[in-house]
Parts: sequence; structure tokens; C-alpha cells
Amino acid sequence: MNTEALIFMLVSEGIIAVITIYFFIKVLRSKQKFNNDTMSENDGTVS
Repeated sequence: MNTEALIFMLVSEGIIAVITIYFFIKVLRSKQKFNNDTMSENDGTVS
């Protein structure tokens, strides 16, 4: 593998890792919590 390909691979993987970590932290810090009981009451179906 030549130098340009190695640099391109490392930069690409670095950008993908940063974006993944950013959104993972964003999800973990969100205040909205998932609750199965409230989801079944508000899904819009008629029972």
C-alpha cells in the first residue's frame, strides 16, 4: 500500500469514528427516554 492510500484510509476511518462518537454521545445525553408502555398507548391504533 502506498503512502497516499494509507493517509486516505486513516483520514476516512478517523472521520467516520468522530461522527459515530458524536452521535453516540448525542443519543446518550438526550433527555427523552424510551418507554414501552407509553409507546403502545400513543401509537395511533384503535383498540
